[in-house]
Amino acid sequence: MADHAGENDSFVDSVMDKVNDKLHSHDSSSDSDDDKGKRSPVNAVKTKIYRLFGREKPLHKVLGGGKPADIFLWRDKKVTAGVLGFATVIWALFELLEYHLLTLVCHILIVAVAVLFLWSNASAFINTAPPQIPEVVLPKDIVLGVASALRIEINRALEILRDIASGKDLKKFLVVIVGLWVVSVLGNIWNFLTLFYIVFVLLHTVPLLYEKYEDKVDAFAEKAEAEIKKHYAVFDANVLSKIPRGPLKGKKQ
Repeated sequence: MADHAGENDSFVDSVMDKVNDKLHSHDSSSDSDDDKGKRSPVNAVKTKIYRLFGREKPLHKVLGGGKPADIFLWRDKKVTAGVLGFATVIWALFELLEYHLLTLVCHILIVAVAVLFLWSNASAFINTAPPQIPEVVLPKDIVLGVASALRIEINRALEILRDIASGKDLKKFLVVIVGLWVVSVLGNIWNFLTLFYIVFVLLHTVPLLYEKYEDKVDAFAEKAEAEIKKHYAVFDANVLSKIPRGPLKGKKQ
């Protein structure tokens, strides 16, 4: 009987030990799961990659998507090469050959009208059908849409200039002044058409190069931005903070 009671006690103890082991293992696994859940947002923040200008979308989406973005990023190489080639020909005509816009338009119209006129009169002698000249009518909706878009963009630019000139953001004011000064210096070096052509070529080359070397450019930009912020903080503490400014009037409700 004593041996039988001892066997029962040892069996109960072994069962209790197994239950305790399972409970401890469940607690430790739940704790580890909680730790993982708590650490995941932190790790997500730490592993967040810096992108130029704080963008979160792909470069194709930032450029508007669709056909314009495909042209800028050389998705359709024939179309992009054609656009750049046409812009280069126009620039060469006006800058290298010193052609004038009004002269070019008149010469094109002279050639087009002369060819159509001769074709129409010669069709009776050579037994061919006269040319079908299409009726070109500028749609009202397109004109109103372009005018509305220009009006919105002009009003937005005027609102931005008004906000900058109000003195609320000194940093933005300095950036605009420096940017306008740089544009004025470039305008003295090149005329408007050459400057426009340079910007046009950059729009079709810089996004492609940035997309190709995106990680390297973003890493360099992150370091450059940190240095700029450091120097700006010193400049703000030594110069900008000492400039006397009157109290800003609150907005009327």
